[in-house]
Amino acid sequence: MADTPVTIQIPTQSLKTQTSLSELAQSQKEFNMKLGAKLDRQNEEFFAGQDIRRFEAQAAEQRLTAQKIGQQERQTLAASGVQERLNIAATGQQARTTAQTVGQQERQTQKQLLAGQALQIGLTGKQERLTTRVAGEEQRLGIAATGKQERLGTRVAGEEQRLGIRASGQETRETQKQLLAGQESQIGLTGEETRKTTRVAGQEARETQGQLLTSQERQIGLTGEETRATVGKTAREQRTTDLQQEMFRRYKEERDYNQSRQAYRS
Repeated sequence: MADTPVTIQIPTQSLKTQTSLSELAQSQKEFNMKLGAKLDRQNEEFFAGQDIRRFEAQAAEQRLTAQKIGQQERQTLAASGVQERLNIAATGQQARTTAQTVGQQERQTQKQLLAGQALQIGLTGKQERLTTRVAGEEQRLGIAATGKQERLGTRVAGEEQRLGIRASGQETRETQKQLLAGQESQIGLTGEETRKTTRVAGQEARETQGQLLTSQERQIGLTGEETRATVGKTAREQRTTDLQQEMFRRYKEERDYNQSRQAYRS
């Protein structure tokens, strides 16, 4: 019976080398994966901390901006109230001054009118008394004369009396006419002054209201600009944050892709 041949495998240096290289590559792959996971965790923690600090800074800026806007609005309201009270006080003072001036002018006009009337009455009485005395004297002269002289005296007395009455009536009418003209002139001047005072008061009130509205519009415009600037800055910060997040996401994808290719090639 022939002997069965036995195959004996003798390990070679090439097989050992290949096995060692495979084990080394596997160890390096595991090390690279652990290192990548560690770097991922560190980057996520860092970027999360950055986001938290950015959000905290944005919230602090927003609170400070809101506080500043509130302070400015309160100061604006306080200034507006002070100006309105000053305008009301000035308007009242002007109205009281105007009423006082009108009252003084009316009292002076009334005083002059009464004085003129009293003077006119005195002059009329004096003229009437003089006329009566002259008539009496003529009458007494007529009585002392003859019948002809009496008739002549009576006629002259009648003519004189009629002339006196006519003159008195003319004087009275002229005096009344001048008095009425003076009253109309005084009333016209008083009305003109009152209208001027009212017009000046209206112009002052409109100018004050216009200045107040201009100040309010300017304040509203400044508030709107500040609000728009704050919104724009917040939007820019948000876009920057989104861009950083997108760049980090692409970085992770590219790194994972490169690691996968290196692992596949290994």
